[in-house]
Amino acid sequence: MQDVQEIVTGLEHTFRWVPDWVVGLVLITAAIAVALVVHSIAQRIVHRMVGPKNSVAPILLDRTAGPSRLALCLAALALVLPLAPLNDLLRLTLSHFFGVAVIALIGWISIRAVDMASARYLDKFRLDVAENFLARKHVTQVRVFKRVTDTLIVIIAVSTALMTFDSVRQYGVSLFASAGAAGLIVGLAARPLLSNLIAGVQIAVTQPIRIEDAVIIENEWGWVEDIASTYVVIRLWDWRRMVVPLSYFIERPFQNWTRDAQSLIGAIALHVDYSADVPAIRKRLEQAAKESRLWDGAVVNLQVIDTHPRTIELRALISARNAPQSWDLRCEIREKLLAFIRDEMPDTLPRDRAILAPAVDDFGRAFLRGAPARQRAAAPARS
Repeated sequence: MQDVQEIVTGLEHTFRWVPDWVVGLVLITAAIAVALVVHSIAQRIVHRMVGPKNSVAPILLDRTAGPSRLALCLAALALVLPLAPLNDLLRLTLSHFFGVAVIALIGWISIRAVDMASARYLDKFRLDVAENFLARKHVTQVRVFKRVTDTLIVIIAVSTALMTFDSVRQYGVSLFASAGAAGLIVGLAARPLLSNLIAGVQIAVTQPIRIEDAVIIENEWGWVEDIASTYVVIRLWDWRRMVVPLSYFIERPFQNWTRDAQSLIGAIALHVDYSADVPAIRKRLEQAAKESRLWDGAVVNLQVIDTHPRTIELRALISARNAPQSWDLRCEIREKLLAFIRDEMPDTLPRDRAILAPAVDDFGRAFLRGAPARQRAAAPARS
């Protein structure tokens, strides 16, 4: 410390013609620049030392680079600020800035700690496997809780930083003390944010949806791609993205196709003539299911579920391992059944039946042929 004081005194004698506040700001800027250079050199050295041996340490260093850089700059500022020749107003302003930066640093470190802890916890779960229910459960919970926690940390940090200003602190005290119209307006304005945050906690606990769940919402089918702190991103089947508020999944009904299991039963509807050989079609369905690599071997069935004036309606049920395979399997089986009916029993394809009436001139003669004898005798002869 004495050496630093001597250096500062020497600089003051050398640059006596420069205003004190300029010397102080240059000294602070130089200290921050030196801190940044030292941080960069230290980070490279540590990377070279631990990089080849440990794969976790470089990731940890990269994620903590921002907070550690800010902490080193604040340490340099705290070291130089008491020695800089500054007037009271400028020194007070810089001290206030230092306090706000410390609050921001604490919030930043807290967010980084939450991120690293959640990433470390989720390393043992994989979503790219077939049976990933436990992984999707933990990933959903951790992601939602992490984002809610990050939001709360940011709110607390910003509120604490703002309360260091006298005007904001007095306004906040008066606002909470009055608890009047202003408080009501703020509460109503924050209601969507708070309701979505609370809905996020409910979803993390009860889990009506999870990451990569197949859902139908607003007549659109897709997968849950991401659950943020206030909204959910649905990846639709045609690569579009639907963004839905979290509160939607608490307040309104929707379909979750993979809530308890990924396997699904798909339905195929066929309309055929009344003369169709249903057992033969059922046998062909079972054969086609065994030939397909998409069938999971659980369910295959064919039933006559309805009758119509022209046709009967058949429903084929067949199961698959997940929603995409169920769709592809239904298309494949439908195509094979239609080809079988077309080739083996074309007469059973839907058709219209009609009774053709005789011509108008011959109608009376045809009617009389079927009439009793006395009616034919009474009928006048045609010339």
